[in-house]
Amino acid sequence: MRAILSVSDKAGLIDFARGLSRLGVDIYSTGGTHDAIEKAGVPVKSVSDITGFPAILDGRVKTLHPAVHGGILARRDVPAHVEELQRQGITAIDLVCVNLYPFVQTVTKPNVTLQDALENIDIGGPTMLRAAAKNFPHVIVVVDPADYAPVLEMLEKGGASLEQRQRLAQKAFQHVALYDTAISQYLRDPADILPGDMTIGLRKLFDTRYGENPHQKGAFYAEENVRNPQPGGLATAVQLHGKELSYNNILDGDAAWNAACDFEEPTIAIVKHMNTCGLASNRDLAEAYRRAFAGDPVSAFGGIVAINRKVTLAVAKETGDTFYEVMIAPDYDEDALELLKKKRDMRILRAQPPKVADSLNMHRVVGGLLVQERDALPDEQMELKVVTKREPTSQEMSDLCFGWRVVKHIKSNAIVFVKDKALVGMGAGQPNRVTSVFLAARAAGDKAKGAVLASDAFFPFPDGIEAAAAAGITAAMEPGGSIRDKEVIAAADANNMAMVFTGVRHFKH
Repeated sequence: MRAILSVSDKAGLIDFARGLSRLGVDIYSTGGTHDAIEKAGVPVKSVSDITGFPAILDGRVKTLHPAVHGGILARRDVPAHVEELQRQGITAIDLVCVNLYPFVQTVTKPNVTLQDALENIDIGGPTMLRAAAKNFPHVIVVVDPADYAPVLEMLEKGGASLEQRQRLAQKAFQHVALYDTAISQYLRDPADILPGDMTIGLRKLFDTRYGENPHQKGAFYAEENVRNPQPGGLATAVQLHGKELSYNNILDGDAAWNAACDFEEPTIAIVKHMNTCGLASNRDLAEAYRRAFAGDPVSAFGGIVAINRKVTLAVAKETGDTFYEVMIAPDYDEDALELLKKKRDMRILRAQPPKVADSLNMHRVVGGLLVQERDALPDEQMELKVVTKREPTSQEMSDLCFGWRVVKHIKSNAIVFVKDKALVGMGAGQPNRVTSVFLAARAAGDKAKGAVLASDAFFPFPDGIEAAAAAGITAAMEPGGSIRDKEVIAAADANNMAMVFTGVRHFKH
């Protein structure tokens, strides 16, 4: 039995080579892999002994030779193939162990040059992997060091079954596909965010407790993107306490973390079922929590709380006996973490703020995928326009701009009531906007008096504004653009309400 070993990641290599040698396998290798095996005292030959040709072009060409690929690709069950190998003096290769040049690690370093990137594009490795994986009924292909021990065990027991070989082949093709995806990402023009063809690289982080419901399986995958290698968010979060995360925990946690981190001021967001039900900004983080919680204390139970500052003991104490599924923050004071860990069932995560660079929203539909840029329009690109007789006061304008940032984190049709940079009521996910206003008013109660309103899209009729005015709203911000804008503005004027148009909307489906 003959094997070619040529790996970039040398974890477990020596033990694997030693195990193969013990089983009588002839090992051939190249470059640094050859040197490492030889230094360990394991018998190894050079691939040049197979090809009869030295490595050329600074090692760019080592294994691209008929003696290598003929030995890998020949079908042992086809007599003509076996005869041709004999005629050409080629010996079959039975095992190929390869993992590829560290392209991702190279291009994600600071100040990497294009030439450095190009030199780390592996050619011979993927070619051998694809050849071995194509011929898996006859060749064992290994790309993952985690498979070294199982492969040795298979060989000790007489060889790998067809099913085992197929599993290894699938991993090899996937390994190459992820590699090619990374190269394509790097070479693509950053401005070409929606190219004609696109592949996405995903690597499983862990299985979730279950899917959206207990009868569904679920898992959490991290997107591998060389243009945004440290995206922050939950994909790189560290769990400090609590039971394993569920599918819904991650969805809601992502919504809460994005909402909290969308604000520069100290901010706390509370999310339930993908909707922000509590959100407040305040220089006093404990006060921000009190105001966020007061926005909807009933819905807060069993929700997710996200805090865009280091959690202090004062904040930890404020959470009291309220049950949260998850708490997310960039860090925790030691005494705060000690107190929070007394909540046995609450998961505590430490996460970095999400980076939106090269980040896309993706939504699965039957037979396809909808892809769009994230809703991250800079404030300076908005042209606010007061359209009513009365202009908003400075306090109203501050709350309107705060509400406009909040509303993009609420499911459409979305209405938020805001007072003193705190969400006091919201209506979400309704098929008509006026119902969302009624829901926001019901949630806010007396707190609606003197509050302002933000709407993620225009009011198609004046009824929404009239309902808001009846609840006590004094100012509103909405995109504008309805054919009935004049009627809506007239309703605001009739109720001495200030209204500002943004010219953009914040649909979230």
